[in-house]
Amino acid sequence: MKISWLRTKEDNESFKLLKNLGFEVYNIEDVEKTDEKIDELVQNDYKIIILSNEIASFSGDIITKYANQDDVSIVITPTDKNL
Repeated sequence: MKISWLRTKEDNESFKLLKNLGFEVYNIEDVEKTDEKIDELVQNDYKIIILSNEIASFSGDIITKYANQDDVSIVITPTDKNL
């Protein structure tokens, strides 16, 4: 099962530990393209996509598009500087 985390390129603290452990943490260069990145990850068989709260606010599709899909889970997490 493939899992990824998304954060803004300016956010060097969110998911820092996970990135240092080698997990797939993606920095979004243009937050207006958040939906495109999520679609790309889904097409590449990522089953769990975890978004920082800041990134989630730029995505208009995540709730409506993926809410009823059983094969993809989108998780919005508050920014925790300790992760």
